[in-house]
Order: sequence, then C-alpha cells, then structure tokens
Amino acid sequence: MNDLRMKRVESLIREQVSFLIMMGELKDPRINSMLSITTVKVANDLSSAKLLVSSLEGEAKLAKSVKALNHAAGFIQNRIGRKLGLRQTPHLLFVEDTTVKDSVALNMKIDSLIHDNGEK
Repeated sequence: MNDLRMKRVESLIREQVSFLIMMGELKDPRINSMLSITTVKVANDLSSAKLLVSSLEGEAKLAKSVKALNHAAGFIQNRIGRKLGLRQTPHLLFVEDTTVKDSVALNMKIDSLIHDNGEK
C-alpha cells in the first residue's frame, strides 16, 4: 500500500480514537480522559492496527485502561469505520506504551552518573 496513504490512515485512526476517549463516548469507567494514543501502526493490508497508549496516572491504571480499550475495540472499530468510510476497518489492538516511563528512568540514571562523576 502507498506509504503516504498508510500514514494518513494511521493519523486518522489516532485522531478518531483520541476524540472518542476525550469526549467520553466510551462509557467504561476504567477509561479516562488522561489517556493518550501515542502511536498507531497499521498493517500493510489494513487488516490490523496496533495502538500504543500512555497515561499520566501510573502503570496500574494504564493496564486497566488498556484492558478496557481492548474490550471496547469492536465498538471503537465500528465508529472509526463509519466516520472514515474505509472499505475495511483494521482490527484494533491496544498496547501499553512504556517509552515515557523508560525515558524518565534513563534520565534519572544519567543524572546519577553525572552526579557520581562530579563527586570524584
């Protein structure tokens, strides 16, 4: 599939899912508006899409939210299909995005190394 079209579909899916989360259209109490869809990767044949989700509220709430999003994936997929008018709407898989947590841990490690070297 055309690379430009893939990027466009990924962007549209990210926008629509973020909109559904922000507007509270997903009625599950485990899903809150503090979630962020950081990345969307769509398969070449548009059969599936992997959505990375991050949250500012901690790992435990993020895990519950991702589970709830995967539970509501059919509903979300249906809404995206109607809104975007795609012939085939990708099957959605929500996954925890730990890159923010990993980058904070790495920065803390670097800071401690700098601090340790400064003392010597």
